[in-house]
Amino acid sequence: MTSNEMENQTAVPNNGIEFKEGTGLHLRSENDAQNFYSTFVENQDIALIQSFTFESGITLNSIPVAYSTWGTLNESRDNVLVLCHALTGSSDAQDWWRPLMGAGKALDYSRYFVFCANVLGSPYGSASPLSTNPTTGLQYGPQFPDTTIRDDVRIHKLVLDELGVYSIAAVIGGSMGGMTTLEWPLCTSPGYVKNIIPIATSAYHGAWGISWGETQRQAIYSDAAFQDGWYDPQPEGQPQRGLGTARMIAMLTYRSHESFEARFSRRPATAVKKPVPLPTPPPSHRGSLSSDQRPALENSSPPKKFSAQSYMQYQAEKFLKRFDANCYIHLTKKMDTHDVTHGRLMASSDQQSYPPSEDQLRSVLRNVPPRALVVSVGTDVLFRPEQQMKLASCLPDAKFVELESPDGHDGFLLEFEMLNRLVRQHLKEQCPWVYEGEAKALRPQVRQELEVINSVFGETEAIEF
Repeated sequence: MTSNEMENQTAVPNNGIEFKEGTGLHLRSENDAQNFYSTFVENQDIALIQSFTFESGITLNSIPVAYSTWGTLNESRDNVLVLCHALTGSSDAQDWWRPLMGAGKALDYSRYFVFCANVLGSPYGSASPLSTNPTTGLQYGPQFPDTTIRDDVRIHKLVLDELGVYSIAAVIGGSMGGMTTLEWPLCTSPGYVKNIIPIATSAYHGAWGISWGETQRQAIYSDAAFQDGWYDPQPEGQPQRGLGTARMIAMLTYRSHESFEARFSRRPATAVKKPVPLPTPPPSHRGSLSSDQRPALENSSPPKKFSAQSYMQYQAEKFLKRFDANCYIHLTKKMDTHDVTHGRLMASSDQQSYPPSEDQLRSVLRNVPPRALVVSVGTDVLFRPEQQMKLASCLPDAKFVELESPDGHDGFLLEFEMLNRLVRQHLKEQCPWVYEGEAKALRPQVRQELEVINSVFGETEAIEF
C-alpha cells in the first residue's frame, strides 16, 4: 500500500462500533482477531480511535490503542500516574514492575490513577503491523507506516482525555519508556504534566544505540524466512533464526560483563535446553567445512555447553514465543527517531547540530516541569550514565541519581527495592496533593504472592541455567 492509499482510506466500522459524536473515540473495543499476540495481556482495554494522523503525515482509520489502569480518578482528576513501557513491553505494568505496585508502594493505586498504554507498533494490542487494515481486511504487515515517540504521546493523550483526566501528576518510564516520558510534557500544553521520572534513557538516540538497532534488524533481514516481512505472523511462522539472533544481540546490551561473569562464568549448563537453530557458515567461509561435511571422530564426546550459552538460547526461545519480527523492526526504528530537539529549534541562528548542543537541549527542555528525577544505572552499556548526567544538567532543577547495580541497562527492571524507595520518596515530595487525606480502601489489584516471577514482558526470572 502506498502512502497516498493509506491517506485516502475510507473509515470502516470495526466490530460494528459506532464512534461517539464529537470525539471519534470508543473506550471499549475488542482485540483484533487476526493479531495472535493481542491476547497476551489480561484485563487490558482497547480504545478505538476513528482517525489519527501520524507525524509522518499519513492518516489511518480505526486505530486500536491498548491500555491498562489501576485505581480511580480523584474528584480533581489530577492524581494520574502515567507509566511508559520499554521496547518489548506491554501495558501490563504489573508484570514488569510488580514489586513497585500496590498500596504504600511507589506506584500506589490506592492514591493514584495509574495508566499504562501500549505503544504503536507493538504486538500487544495497539495499532501495528499485526493490525487489520480496515480497507482490505488484511494485516498491514511491513506496510504499516512508521511511527514516532511523539505519535505515542499524542494518541495516548486522546485516551486520557476520553477517560476524563484533567492533568497528570507524574510520568515514569525507562529506556524507550524514558524517551516517551521526556516527550509527554513537550507534546502537551504547559502545566498538564506536573513531574517526570526518566530512567536509563537519553535526550536523543545516539550513534551507539542506532548501530545496535541496525545490527539486530540486519539479523532479521538476513533470515530467508523473513520474506521481506510477508511471513505468517504466528510464533511458528516467525523468521526464527533472525529474530532469535536479534534478541541475543539485544541481551548483551541490556546486561553487563560483571553480571554475566558473576552469574555464569564458565559454569556448565544445569540442564540441556533446545537451542534456537542458527545459520551454519557456508563451506567457503575461510575454508571451513560445514557440519555435514566434517568427518566424525571416534570416541568423541558431545561439546561442553556453558550456562551462558543456555541462558542466551533460553532468552531467544522465550522471545520467539511472544514477539513479532515486523513489530521489532518497527519499534527499533521508532527509537532511532528520538531527539527532543528535532523540529523545536525555532531561532534561525540556532541550526540543528549533531549531536544537539547543551544550549539547544536546555532551550527545548526548559519547557519540562522543574525538579525531575533522572535515574541512571552505573553499569549500563546501552544508555551510558553520562547521557543521564547530561540530561539532568539540561532539565530545570533536576535531580540525578545513579542506581548501584551490576545488571547493566536492565537494572531498572531488576533493582526493585532501590527503585521503589527512590520513586516513592520523589513522588511524595513533588506530588503532595495526592497524599492528602486517607488512601482509598481498594481491593488488591496486583498479584502479590510472588516477589520473583518469570516475567513475560520484563526481566525477572526464577530459572537456573
